[in-house]
Amino acid sequence: MRRTIAVLAGLVLAFSSGACGGKAEPAAAPTPGARSAATPAPSERPAAGDHELTLRHGGVDRSYLLHAPPGYDPARPAALVIALHFFPGSGADMRELTGLDARADRENFLVAYPDGQHGGFNALICCGSADDAGFLTALTAHLVDTWRADPDRVYLTGISNGGDLSFRLAVEATGVFAAIGVVSGGYSGPLTEPDSYVPKRPVSVITFVGGQDRYAGTFHDGLRTWQRRLGCRPVAGRKPAAPKGLSRTDARCADGSDVTVWSLPEMGHSWPGATAGQLAAPDAGVTATDLVWEFFAAHPRRT
Repeated sequence: MRRTIAVLAGLVLAFSSGACGGKAEPAAAPTPGARSAATPAPSERPAAGDHELTLRHGGVDRSYLLHAPPGYDPARPAALVIALHFFPGSGADMRELTGLDARADRENFLVAYPDGQHGGFNALICCGSADDAGFLTALTAHLVDTWRADPDRVYLTGISNGGDLSFRLAVEATGVFAAIGVVSGGYSGPLTEPDSYVPKRPVSVITFVGGQDRYAGTFHDGLRTWQRRLGCRPVAGRKPAAPKGLSRTDARCADGSDVTVWSLPEMGHSWPGATAGQLAAPDAGVTATDLVWEFFAAHPRRT
């Protein structure tokens, strides 16, 4: 239902502003390691704990939450996960849904939860007209510069609208994200139609598709297109078998990236294993938060 709302909202935006995903121009690819041109909040001080921060980008103060684990040390580079919410939603909603803070505390990585403008992100189908690709690359550069995030271990995850944007950034933010974790989101829409719309540097993907999600067919079609374009081939027996009733496929692509697809026949448009928040699916059979992090930890940036 939320993705339906997102698509309808995107259509309204397309007619009212001409800035929905099909009409947006791809963002200029950032230079890996480049310093952010955005402006952080003047009182920002890197330290362990939960922080409510802003970054001025494109003349707008963009808000985000940042969790730094108890073991955070600004003198030592740490992995960074940026988590993108559904539409309509917020960074706080994504924090509640995923439970990533608890995993970050155990594994000692940073988590950022950006807020989309008016509850949404300008992804592949909808939901907005902001330069979210530019904002997220600027945010990443800022967190590398100021919070000592390790540029070789920067990851992007998202659900629904945020999952769609994860695919967009995998393509357009060349060299920034080592891997993406997409839940109930996909690689589809007008921007993805050219065969050339693929990452220019390796970006590994783990994704979760619910069989009861009305967009499951679209998601699987997009994954087949992604793998065809990148020359991905199945890898048999590489990982432990999926729990009963679920399926998992693993592929290695020509550029060295990996694609892992979890298919959950009984799940809808949800986050597997989540126990709180909107779009939670506590009985899905797997916990996406844990599997996404384990995949990220095994996939630093390839050069």
